Amino acid sequence: MADKKKKNTEEVIDSKKLAALEARIEGLNEELEETVKKTEEAEKKADAAKGDYLRLMAEFDTFRRRTAEEKLALVSSASADTIKGLLPILDDCEIALASLEKSTDSDAAKEGTQMIFTKLSNYLKGKGLERIEAKGAEFDTELHEAVTTFPAPSEELKGKVIDVVQTGYTLGGKVLRYAKVVVGA
Repeated sequence: MADKKKKNTEEVIDSKKLAALEARIEGLNEELEETVKKTEEAEKKADAAKGDYLRLMAEFDTFRRRTAEEKLALVSSASADTIKGLLPILDDCEIALASLEKSTDSDAAKEGTQMIFTKLSNYLKGKGLERIEAKGAEFDTELHEAVTTFPAPSEELKGKVIDVVQTGYTLGGKVLRYAKVVVGA
């Protein structure tokens, strides 16, 4: 009987230990589930933050690119306005050269005017200015502005530029000033 009592006591102690262990396991399982939930929530927040970061970086990249394009356009526009302002001076130099060529007075004046004209032309060419060669070319509304029409002296000059009243220019491939021309009809 003492053995039986001892066995019952051991069984009671073992069942208490077992119950305590089961309660502890249950508590640990609940903690584990809570930790898994917190981890999943943290991962969701991290994914959302990563997505926000990527969108923000893309927006910033777009902003930076757009700002650079606008700055380039502004500089280009400013240089076009400056060069456009210099075109009448270039025209005056051409007129002065033409009248000096006809004159027999001073070779120094011819040479000086030619130097000024050459320097100004070279400077503007370096900035991308190109002359529209119109005389003898087919009339093109994208490059020429017809001032008047004139009866063509020959059949092959019909629809072509007979004379140039004012020289036209392009800057970087865009028409800065149309060539004012006389067209053969």
